[in-house]
Amino acid sequence: MSDVSEEARANAARRSLELLSAQTDVVRAELAQLRRELAQVQEELGNLRSKQVLEVNAELVQAAVHADSVARTAVSSLDELARSTQHDELTGAPTRALLLDRLENAIAMAGRRSTRVGVIFVDLDGFKQINDTLGHAVGDQVLQLATRRLESAVRESDSVSRHGGDEFVVLLAELARPSDAAAVAQKIIETLQAPALVGPHRVAVSASLGISVYPEDGDDPSTLIECADAAMYRAKRAGPGGYAFCSEIAEGTHREGRSIGDATPHATKRPDSALAEHEARLRDLLEANKQLVSAAQTAQRLQSNAEEAHHRQINFVAMAAHALRNPLSAIRVAAMTMQHPRADDAMRAGQHEIVQRQSAHMARLIDDLLDGSRVGAREFRLKCSHLELAGILRDAIACRHAIDKKRQRLLVEFDPALAIVHADPQRLTQVFTNLLNNASRRSHPGGDILLAAKCGADQVIVTVADHGVGIAAEELPHIFDLFAIDSSVPVDESGLGIGLAVVHELVKAHGGTVAASSAGKDLGSEFIVRLPLAAAPA
Repeated sequence: MSDVSEEARANAARRSLELLSAQTDVVRAELAQLRRELAQVQEELGNLRSKQVLEVNAELVQAAVHADSVARTAVSSLDELARSTQHDELTGAPTRALLLDRLENAIAMAGRRSTRVGVIFVDLDGFKQINDTLGHAVGDQVLQLATRRLESAVRESDSVSRHGGDEFVVLLAELARPSDAAAVAQKIIETLQAPALVGPHRVAVSASLGISVYPEDGDDPSTLIECADAAMYRAKRAGPGGYAFCSEIAEGTHREGRSIGDATPHATKRPDSALAEHEARLRDLLEANKQLVSAAQTAQRLQSNAEEAHHRQINFVAMAAHALRNPLSAIRVAAMTMQHPRADDAMRAGQHEIVQRQSAHMARLIDDLLDGSRVGAREFRLKCSHLELAGILRDAIACRHAIDKKRQRLLVEFDPALAIVHADPQRLTQVFTNLLNNASRRSHPGGDILLAAKCGADQVIVTVADHGVGIAAEELPHIFDLFAIDSSVPVDESGLGIGLAVVHELVKAHGGTVAASSAGKDLGSEFIVRLPLAAAPA
């Protein structure tokens, strides 16, 4: 019985061996065929390699030249783009949108420093009559003259914006007392009233002013401007050339203020003709002196602004050229190496990887430049849907190459009950990626970066904070301006001054707000994004 079992097992083993032998023969035949095909492919590749390398090199050189041309064109138009989108075409004054941004930042700063912000709404008296009698060309020159005089009457830290038509809004960025705004208003009235020659016409301009003050009259830009507008109409009803406060807050001032000329009593004794002629001549000299002083101040201010704008333009062009030419240089070197007669396959593969990496880097830079143009033109188009914010934040965290490169630690604090937002996933991810990259640039190697999110009653609040170089007080109000280069960050890390402007525009497009704060140099910075929660489905 045992012999039979052993014989059966031997037969089974023999059959298995025969089957394996047959399968081995098949594999050997397939392997031989593969070797023949591989030899044929290697022979064909050897014939085509030189031609392919030349073709690839030609394509690389052509792409590099094209990219260089695109970069130069983009850089040459950036400063002009920023100027045209953020300043009024006729007067050169900041637009309403730019003033609102500056006012919002000024309010945030005043809240931290327990100071005040003033808003003066200026409406030129009788401007329609100038247009109707002297023509719109003269009217345009009067608006330009009024803008320059308004700028000469305020500090460099203040802003004069053309609100529309013959209306202007003046931002007084920092006030100690509400009565300080009255002094500025009186100075504006006197500066505007000085006669001037506009072409062959002698023109004197008066204005009615309304004043509002943060925090007494409101804590947001819209409320302060509306309050100042209402006060201006009250001043206009009292007569031209006066000002009024939105509320009774200015110590030592009345709600309606009049210019010095209006305060002169009318019941004084009439002088004789010689004295009257002497006084008239004296008044003319005083007016001429005022005009000379005003013109000198305006010229000095314009020269300073022009020099500052020229300096910013040179810096930005240098930064953009440096950022764009670095990858171009790397691509050119890689292309030359690939066509070197001693270059082997491994070397060509390495150089090809460099070309791909640098091309991707250049594409990102050009995307930044295009985003900069969209910020100026306000042309971001969103494809929104209901999304979990936690997923957006996780996608942003995944793009943490800059943080990992500097060996920084990212601390994440998510509210477990993060709600739904109505947003464009790609653009909102770009917001938080830009903020994290900005925090990495501001942080020291090995430093900590915080990303925190929590839900409120009707909004979600996301905070990105660092303990790095901080933001200088004079740069904080302009941190979201397009092409604003941060001097606190090393030149190689400062970027093109586009990322935060894109953040501001995208957050606003989503119906939210973003604010920046810093305690000062080397004390870190904090960016807070507030987004509305999506409405619950009906």
